Amino acid sequence: QVQLVESGGGLVQAGGSLRLSCAASGRTFSSRAMGWFRQAPGKEREFVAAISWSDGNTHYADSVKGRFTISRENAKNTVHLQMNSLKPEDTAVYYCAAANLAYSGSYYNTYDYNYWGQGTQVTVSS
Repeated sequence: QVQLVESGGGLVQAGGSLRLSCAASGRTFSSRAMGWFRQAPGKEREFVAAISWSDGNTHYADSVKGRFTISRENAKNTVHLQMNSLKPEDTAVYYCAAANLAYSGSYYNTYDYNYWGQGTQVTVSS
């Protein structure tokens, strides 16, 4: 089992920045692809960003490309999401997710991940 705990959400004005962090339990973090998803009220959970376990390759939704950056610190079992130039449409609950060990398939779907955090609220005011 992997437990994930997100932190760093909050209220920010449009154009501002936030850095989300996700701490994972266990000793297998370095062998798991990690992802960030978000869910706005009345909408489905959507992919935001992912980072592979093997070579650190990153993947982004078109809506956040160039503004958000995902990174990982394997020594600290932590993945981060740096969010810059935030827009009101970025308002959502942000979830951290972990894939199965050594997974290297698609990163864009909720079913590609097996473990989820509880989420952290990000609110961007206009």
